[in-house]
Amino acid sequence: MDAAENARLERRLAGLSPTFTTAQARQALLSSRDLASLAAEGEIDELSRGVYRRADAPETAHADLLAVCTRAPRAVVCGESALALHELIDDIPAAVNIAVPRGSRRPTISYPPTVVAQYSAKTFSLGVERFEAAPGETIPAYNAARSVVDAMRHRSRIGETLALSALGRYLRRNGHGGVSELQHIARELGALSAIRPAVEAVLA
Repeated sequence: MDAAENARLERRLAGLSPTFTTAQARQALLSSRDLASLAAEGEIDELSRGVYRRADAPETAHADLLAVCTRAPRAVVCGESALALHELIDDIPAAVNIAVPRGSRRPTISYPPTVVAQYSAKTFSLGVERFEAAPGETIPAYNAARSVVDAMRHRSRIGETLALSALGRYLRRNGHGGVSELQHIARELGALSAIRPAVEAVLA
């Protein structure tokens, strides 16, 4: 690539977000061939099929989450991935866990490894917040309380020990003040019977 061509591509690249899609690159007049050249030059990294990150972007420990949420913008980080984001578990999830509303199309993402759950459309937005996965870049994720309630609801899948550990850490961090938020979310999700005795046991 000659210097003039390199300068042209870098100017167009500079107008894109740190993490961007092939479609966004096309809008910035960067072709697939241009992206291949930029990748070969080390100017961008391909995080997932059709998702790239500029090499000059700030470092992040959440590149996998950014990649998946960029490919599936209507999905919300959930399950073990959300628990890990809120430092409620020490485990590093083997896959990115996301949820989409029941009845909607399930995204198919092979890399990074992704597990897709379908949550009730009625309560899908309950407890959603924005998490800063990199400076200036946020992704949708369930908050700590919703994540704990979901862990208790799905403890047969993720493991009783992991769910109770997350609950215990949440309560130690938030004390009695966090109980009301847990109960509110559990009530909305019809899971109060699963949460109440576990909370009482931890606080006893």
